[in-house]
Amino acid sequence: MPSTLEGGPHNKYDLEYLYSSQSKLRLPPELIGESPAGLRLIVYREGGELVGPRLRGRFLPVGGDWLIVRPDGMGVVDARGTIETHDGALIYNYYSGLADFGENALEQIRRGQLPPAKIVRTLPRFETSHPDYLWLNRVQAVGIAQVNPDLGGSITDVYALR
Repeated sequence: MPSTLEGGPHNKYDLEYLYSSQSKLRLPPELIGESPAGLRLIVYREGGELVGPRLRGRFLPVGGDWLIVRPDGMGVVDARGTIETHDGALIYNYYSGLADFGENALEQIRRGQLPPAKIVRTLPRFETSHPDYLWLNRVQAVGIAQVNPDLGGSITDVYALR
């Protein structure tokens, strides 16, 4: 059987810019400790805003990131929160992702130091019942975030993967 994989890629896609957000994070994170998966810590979100052509509003001061830092220094993101749009709609936002904190990340965190600013790549999803935002229930998004502990937060650009 001949391969049909030559000449790839085979699927077309587009990225549609949805919004940029700035989150305020409660630092230092809550350190849960070592688990079978790695070092567990929780970074709570204390609020923030988002602005873009498809979505404007704020992050409610709930939720956060239930982060695992693996022995190889990779952070495994498991974040959740609620968006309130400029017109009062509520949207549940959740995402997974990866952050490369560097090979010495575990030792830094154990000493009470947060790793320096890093780029985090995420896969945001949304849930809402508001009629003006039902389109979000069908979106798989990609996010690129820069987390800067010195500034107490992160800045993220979010795109719909079409």
